Amino acid sequence: MELTKIREYRKMMQRELFDRMLPFWGNKLDREYGGMPTFLDREGKPFSSDKGVWFQGRVLWTYSYLCNVYGARPEWLEIAKSCKDFMNQHCFDTDGRMYFLVTRDGRPVRKRRYFFSETFYILGNAEYSVATGDKEALQDARRVYDKVVELYENPDSDPFKMPPKYNPEVRPMRGLANVMILLNVTSIMRKCDPENREKYDARSKKYISDLLQYHYNEEYQALFENVGPNGEFIDEPAGRTINPGHSIEACWFLIQEAEAMGLGDDVIEKCLNIFDWSMMHGWDKEYGGIMYFVDIEGRPVEQYEHELKLWWPVSEALIASLKAYTLTKEDKYETWFHTLAEYSFDHFSDPEYGEWVGYLTREGKWQEPVIKSNLYKGLFHVTRMLVMCDHMLADLEAEQEEEE
Repeated sequence: MELTKIREYRKMMQRELFDRMLPFWGNKLDREYGGMPTFLDREGKPFSSDKGVWFQGRVLWTYSYLCNVYGARPEWLEIAKSCKDFMNQHCFDTDGRMYFLVTRDGRPVRKRRYFFSETFYILGNAEYSVATGDKEALQDARRVYDKVVELYENPDSDPFKMPPKYNPEVRPMRGLANVMILLNVTSIMRKCDPENREKYDARSKKYISDLLQYHYNEEYQALFENVGPNGEFIDEPAGRTINPGHSIEACWFLIQEAEAMGLGDDVIEKCLNIFDWSMMHGWDKEYGGIMYFVDIEGRPVEQYEHELKLWWPVSEALIASLKAYTLTKEDKYETWFHTLAEYSFDHFSDPEYGEWVGYLTREGKWQEPVIKSNLYKGLFHVTRMLVMCDHMLADLEAEQEEEE
């Protein structure tokens, strides 16, 4: 990539982050009850007062991460601490599991079987401990991390249970989402808790093995969302369906861990295959953008929203394509990065009110009414992408300057 282009992209990433993304969120903190509002329209006005729990963990992680990359700022630390305190005070049930949705003042509304509220609590507290030196936050991250690992390994253990989504006596399955998020959580725990590196290295190797052994399928050229207990292909919609954005996100999680632990070239090759396959299946050749769900055999997809273009798959693909280019310097990954940047910034970024819109039609039009934030959409994916791409581009810039 040419030096001038690298510098242009760095300016674009920083402008989007500091001029559009963070100003949108900067004045949203709930100063009466704590935490961050979750449901916001295009202008940032609330359309529900309830608060998502994993959303609070994502905000905690994001602002702590910003402090650790760009230097601590009082306003960032205030937001992070408010979300951390809100979760500790309101978001744990008596069984140790976390809620999924609470009222504005923290009363429980909904609880789900998944452990994603817990994983984002872990990520946020671990990153916050680095930003502030708060040892209690790191202890909280360690405590919940150990419970989630136990839940993954022994889903029927008491009292921390996670019932199966499908009847295991009729259709036993293993899902991609759990193992890939644990891989990422373990990576961040290693970074934030280096004195326990051996423990995290061992867990990471386990998750990489599970992910590649069971979900990576060379015959179909796909990373499957749902497979049988031993990686068997399931010829039903749930088994045939791939989520290209999930696969791409898993790809860069794998690359990051393979680099951190010095794993062999065979793992890197599989990571690159996952990206190539996912873009082959997921990129909409007619309208651009990444399809939400795709049937590997081109048959009907059970998810009615499968044609929507969402903010997060392109965000993950920007990270993954730039990581792949940094590793290989292959032109195809540079081309994908250019293509993804052009599409995503042109279609999702809101120059008037800031932030990115959440949902596009297949043709690339904003889905009305515009949503900037809800239980799933927020500042997490886009902000992470902008910071990580800025960092990778800075490394490429330094390489180019050294060569010149």
